[in-house]
Amino acid sequence: MSGHRPFSDLTKDFSPERQARVAEKVRTLKQAMALAELREARAQSQADLAASLHVQQPAVAKMERRTDMYVSNLRRFIEALGGTLEMVAHFPEGSVSITQFAAIDPPTAEGALPEETRTLPESPNGSRSASTV
Repeated sequence: MSGHRPFSDLTKDFSPERQARVAEKVRTLKQAMALAELREARAQSQADLAASLHVQQPAVAKMERRTDMYVSNLRRFIEALGGTLEMVAHFPEGSVSITQFAAIDPPTAEGALPEETRTLPESPNGSRSASTV
């Protein structure tokens, strides 16, 4: 294939300063990834991840598109990729690790992701309602 060379061939003549800048940019880019990018970086397909989570592949695709989800579902997703989820709040004075979510809700049957339903608090007339997220 003409015109195709490994990236290492393209960068071998870079100055040490430029190589350091490239390495820093790579580190920065690896620190922030969308879920789909993270799954791909971990060399897993949606089907593989779905099997680990005991869900169908479309459920994984839906999770990867979500902008809001339960912490428990995000934790299961990350753990299925072989990682652990840590929540850290950053303030001007320093960072604080949030431990409240470390051991929430026991796994559901076969470790499946629960449907994201929440029950709303009782209204003044005494009724309750539920909504699916």
